[in-house]
Amino acid sequence: MSSKNSVSHHSKSTNLLLPNRPRRLRRTPAMRRMVRETQLSVNDLIYPLFVMEGESHQEEIISMPGCYRYSGDLLLKEVKNVFELGINAIALFPVIPEDKKDATATESYNPDGLVQRTVKAIRQAVPEIVVITDVALDPFSSHGHDGIVSEDGIILNDPTVDVLVKMALSQANAGADFVAPSDMMDGRVGAIRQALDAEGYVDVGILAYSAKYASAYYGPFRDALDSAPKFGDKKTYQMDSANAKEALKEIALDIAEGADVLMIKPALAYLDIIQQVRNATQLPVAAYNVSGEYAMIKAASQRGWIDEKSVILETLTSIKRAGADLILTYFAKDVALMLPGT
Repeated sequence: MSSKNSVSHHSKSTNLLLPNRPRRLRRTPAMRRMVRETQLSVNDLIYPLFVMEGESHQEEIISMPGCYRYSGDLLLKEVKNVFELGINAIALFPVIPEDKKDATATESYNPDGLVQRTVKAIRQAVPEIVVITDVALDPFSSHGHDGIVSEDGIILNDPTVDVLVKMALSQANAGADFVAPSDMMDGRVGAIRQALDAEGYVDVGILAYSAKYASAYYGPFRDALDSAPKFGDKKTYQMDSANAKEALKEIALDIAEGADVLMIKPALAYLDIIQQVRNATQLPVAAYNVSGEYAMIKAASQRGWIDEKSVILETLTSIKRAGADLILTYFAKDVALMLPGT
């Protein structure tokens, strides 16, 4: 029985001037979960993976602790593992040997190339997983740029698009579910869509890097692929970090050309762009939580300066709250293990 002296867990207040108290909905963990506006799910995640030639070998990427380059056989084991964790999609990035690189990236559309062989193997081993392939020349080019380079050092748009089309077709033929042009050449989404449809690949989607900025956050990724440009920078084709209206223009062009999913890259310094794109389209919006963002969290965690798990979840939730439906993140596997029900 209750007593006059028993203490209720509901505190009493003599202040009658606050009819609206938002803290009422924060009082317990269950209540906070009940009214939570943004729910991060394993279904939101895409896991980027690096594949290299060889067998039974993996190399940790020094600037990306916990991330590895995998030979094909070990990559298949990793793909099976992440699919069992509930991750629905992987994005594939190749480490191409120097002797297979040239000025026009011909290895990029080799039907027996590393990407094409890997996609075929994934299709057989884990047929249910969504396979996304990168469509860009920089991993395959001897100069490290995303396009064909003229004799005077100019990145040529239209000749580059011709190669991107060949590359996308070879990936579709290997079994890719989505091709993901990440180069920022004008007109490449429309050219790829037209070519895919003409060859009967009408069900292969295009995940377009529609607003990809010329960012300093890509450094560790370029270490992973050894794909840093050998001269100059990428500012004549990737976007200026100061521009937002231009992003909406690029988005509109990619929608008109047939993109199925729209990507913003990077994520954290561009949450405003994610939100503006979300408000401008009904298509799915993806954001890339890039290598530099990953590396900073890892480095701070290793120093003991932050709680890694809490910062990861807060970071990815912020990206989703801004409007991203899908998040490419190197934390995907970790997050799948963190979230309830996994």
